[in-house]
Amino acid sequence: MPIFHESKGQLLPIKEESFSLEKEMQSLVEKNLDSLLNLEFVRSEFTVKNRRIDTLGYDAETKSFVIIEYKRTKNYSVVDQGMAYLQLMLDNKAEFIVEYNESLLARLKRTDVDWSQSRLVFVAPGFTQDQLEATNFKDLNINLLEIRRYGNGVINVTHHGASSKAPSFKEVAPKSITGQVVSKTIRSYTEDQHFRNGSEESLELYERVKAGILNFGDDLAMKPKKMEIGFMRTKVFCDVVIQKKAIKLYINLHKGNLDDPKGIALDVSKKGHWGNGDYMVVITDDTRLEYVLSLVKQGYLAH
Repeated sequence: MPIFHESKGQLLPIKEESFSLEKEMQSLVEKNLDSLLNLEFVRSEFTVKNRRIDTLGYDAETKSFVIIEYKRTKNYSVVDQGMAYLQLMLDNKAEFIVEYNESLLARLKRTDVDWSQSRLVFVAPGFTQDQLEATNFKDLNINLLEIRRYGNGVINVTHHGASSKAPSFKEVAPKSITGQVVSKTIRSYTEDQHFRNGSEESLELYERVKAGILNFGDDLAMKPKKMEIGFMRTKVFCDVVIQKKAIKLYINLHKGNLDDPKGIALDVSKKGHWGNGDYMVVITDDTRLEYVLSLVKQGYLAH
């Protein structure tokens, strides 16, 4: 898709500038890992069993490791390579824990990590249609991030994920040992799985909440996770938990940053909870829905 610069009513095309080396692209991503993928940077060029991982990141939301690989060419198999890297991680969990603790001076334990949500991200200036179709499975934790560089310091980023109607990878999982082990261990969560926690009334309320949030803009997406459903812009700004009798909304704002004149948001900054942010709102009907959405929108505008 061409990108233009507007000048005095005229649209002037901005010329694309290719990355001369993979290392250029890698350096750009690693310096902006939080903004691009909402990840903690752990290590560059991490070697495990004589295999080099370009970038190792950690997703604090899902408590899982993320392997990032960079490609300047399009002639590679994303599924085969992705499976091999994920298998490498599952076979060498201790090395990943040690690297995290040494790099970030932390005390992460193996039991603190949700290995089922481990994933791999391929980063490239473009992907073939075959590569896009090969990763279009709702429970295959291999993502594609397209980064294109243009003149005037313009960077265009596109996240390629599975469509809402994508099939399950487990239905067509390869017969190889690697494919079987990875597909049994790695899990990706869907919105439908959270519906099992609700009732007819709470699910109807959730659909109204969801419609209101998605109406904020065209630049947001849903991110179903293990315990909650995230709504994200550049980062998750609201997490929704479906229950039998209520809907819980966690607003990703720090304490003191939410304008709530009616005082309905609860401060959960010092309480353990699944979602992001320091505020929680519980609703059992739609009588305050418009006001609740105004609170959630503050999180949306902040991210």
